[in-house]
Amino acid sequence: MSGPYDDCVDVTDFCVVEATTYGYRPSLGASSFFIAIFAACMGIQFFQGIRWRTWFYMSAMTLGCLGEVVGYAGRVIMHGNPWDDIGFQMQICCLIIAPSFFAAAIYLTLKHLVLTFGPEHSRLPPKWYTWIFIGCDLFSLILQGAGGGVAASASDQSTQDIGSHLMLAGIVWQVFTLIVFAALAGDFVLRVSRARSNLTLAASDLLKDTKFRLFSFGLVTAYLTITIRCIYRVAELAGGWGNEIMQNEAEFIVLEGVVIVIAVICQTAFHPGYCFPQMRLQNRVGPKGIMGDKDVSDPEMTNTSV
Repeated sequence: MSGPYDDCVDVTDFCVVEATTYGYRPSLGASSFFIAIFAACMGIQFFQGIRWRTWFYMSAMTLGCLGEVVGYAGRVIMHGNPWDDIGFQMQICCLIIAPSFFAAAIYLTLKHLVLTFGPEHSRLPPKWYTWIFIGCDLFSLILQGAGGGVAASASDQSTQDIGSHLMLAGIVWQVFTLIVFAALAGDFVLRVSRARSNLTLAASDLLKDTKFRLFSFGLVTAYLTITIRCIYRVAELAGGWGNEIMQNEAEFIVLEGVVIVIAVICQTAFHPGYCFPQMRLQNRVGPKGIMGDKDVSDPEMTNTSV
């Protein structure tokens, strides 16, 4: 917000809504709807996390939902005053980073799928998936958070552009991470499919289980919607502040709001504690899959380590 509108703090005859970064007054109805959905999912995730003792999954999902709630609260503030700096800072910082937590919850599942269906079908040791992808997600989170902070507190256009570039770099890195994750997950699924006749009875039964199929459907849907959102954000930020995409609220509501709502609902309704119990049970999974001959420790879902 630089140039002749530097001193604008409220909507006036001179400080018009169209001159703001977004060029519109954020929808109160849409923002309130998203706050309600994410707040409800946060409460359900917290309950499910305690019920099923899925501590890391619960932490990632509740933090993500909290970020969405705070971010849309910022847009509610901006509905009252599109020039409000606090509202702008809340929404730009929180909404840009919140989906990274949902992605982290997805990344976690691949380790447990590998432990369940057999590490011999994976190109990487199970624990590597957690460390590699959560590490990449954390790096993306740092870039996006730092960029959002710089952009939100910028007093001139050049500083704001630096924040934008940092956010863009973080989201591009996140898209790259998502693509690599999909490649490794797809490769593992293909290998398991080819070795289906050699799976343990428990693993074969799990593949036929309706709850696990719903979990798999929810996982894939959440992955696709988060990826779509990230691609939208890349296009939005690449055009600079106040560009045509950034000033299209309908696209924002659908490609930032609705798609993430779909992801979170899928991750909440088809919770691994209920649909994929192997992810939470305090058991040992061997290299031949569930009830394999050799023990391989699976600590994450029974304590706070990752």
